[in-house]
Amino acid sequence: MGDKEDFISRVNDLYRFEAIQGHLGWDQETIMPAKGAKSRGEILAWLAAQRHNRLIDPELGELISRLENQNLEDYFAANVREMRRKYDEAVKLPVEFVSEFTKARSEALIAWQKARSESDFSLFSSHLENMISLTRKRIEYLGCEHTPYDVLLDEYEVGMTVEDYDPLFAGLKARLVPLLNKIMNSGVEIPRLPEHMTFPADAQELFCNKVSIAMGFDFEAGRMDRSTHPFCAGLWPDDTRFTTRFDEKDPFSCLYAVMHESGHGLYEQGLPRDHSYSPVGMAVSLGVHESQSRFWENQIGRTAAFWKIAMPWFKEQFPDCPDWDNETLDLIANEVKPDFIRVEADEITYNLHIMVRYEIEKMIFNGSLEVKDIPKTWNRMMNEWFGIEVPNDSLGCLQDIHWSMGAFGYFPTYTLGNLYAAQLLQTMSVELGDIDDIISSGDWSGMLDWLREKIHDKGSVMTPAELIESATGSKPSPEPFLNYVETKYSKLYNL
Repeated sequence: MGDKEDFISRVNDLYRFEAIQGHLGWDQETIMPAKGAKSRGEILAWLAAQRHNRLIDPELGELISRLENQNLEDYFAANVREMRRKYDEAVKLPVEFVSEFTKARSEALIAWQKARSESDFSLFSSHLENMISLTRKRIEYLGCEHTPYDVLLDEYEVGMTVEDYDPLFAGLKARLVPLLNKIMNSGVEIPRLPEHMTFPADAQELFCNKVSIAMGFDFEAGRMDRSTHPFCAGLWPDDTRFTTRFDEKDPFSCLYAVMHESGHGLYEQGLPRDHSYSPVGMAVSLGVHESQSRFWENQIGRTAAFWKIAMPWFKEQFPDCPDWDNETLDLIANEVKPDFIRVEADEITYNLHIMVRYEIEKMIFNGSLEVKDIPKTWNRMMNEWFGIEVPNDSLGCLQDIHWSMGAFGYFPTYTLGNLYAAQLLQTMSVELGDIDDIISSGDWSGMLDWLREKIHDKGSVMTPAELIESATGSKPSPEPFLNYVETKYSKLYNL
């Protein structure tokens, strides 16, 4: 077997392990019996150790070194580049640590689910302390050139640091807060859902399925299930799973969760099949992944043009709903108000939610914030930034799954996704024509085809910044997003 064949065989096996871990993780969050948690944690820890041992095999390192000195075509060269980065990081982590971290994460997830359902932070706090302690140990193993938090940020969006995010968030806040104040003082009244109405979960599911299919999600290569926190998992080719949750008093919560996760799912289903089970066949970054979900959720789903198409499906499932037109449904869907829950936040306040989490994570890893003080710190920031009093932990610091998974540094990628999505929309409208006209036609395949060509098919052959520049002709910038929200919400709120 030649070097290239040996390299690809080893890499494919690593990603098959990852796929098995992903499948068991999906099962853990959806249908696994509660008493299976201990065994599942042990199995996941064993799989993580097996994969890690293969990743740090010196023979793989020697293969990478030999291939780096060869003339390789773009996709193969990108695989070698990414495996070099992964190998160099992995050899710094002892296999015992990887196993311990995976088992702790599995236990923390179960504890978080219980704590969230009972709105009791104390049920999760010891597990969170352990995840933070292990993450600090991970930072020590990996080493840091700048600040400890930078090590974590780089894991989710390569190259991004506190020095990048601090001015980005400051610039966004400087434009978003005044816009929020104008909206709050606009006097525009948003129609309310009738208090007596309920929207049965099964009916919501039927409605949301139609929307997901219209977006292009292939349900013969994927499925939708229910979980505590909506998520998407591209397990392996032709098996992409996403989840949602239901609030029978608010059908919009489920709808936009489904559009968001379907956007993730479309990206997974569109990745280059010829390069499955290798780095280049994977999504390039979480920021780009979020751009796909936020594009469909917000730029498509929160428009009057969307409701022109979706309203008949909505009325079919909820015939007792008031006879609203598409403009009214659009106004309801775009209501701006400071609220507790990130995943249900409007486009103006959403990035402020991200900033709260970013600042708290910075305090944990670059400062001295203790776990016991997280709820108090969270609630104080929500009061200072949003002017609202957090009534309980479930609506506060327990709402997100990320910390139970040790995913510190993940949250800022959501903001990058918002920025990338607006930049893609701007270019798409130049190349395809008026986006509202396309949405109103009911045939959304042209938009998906454009994303397939510009983003999905490229896998990880480029860096995130290179990919966005390749797709739009410009380096990533917050300006398209700020222009987009200022224009959209000025019109909606008569500013």
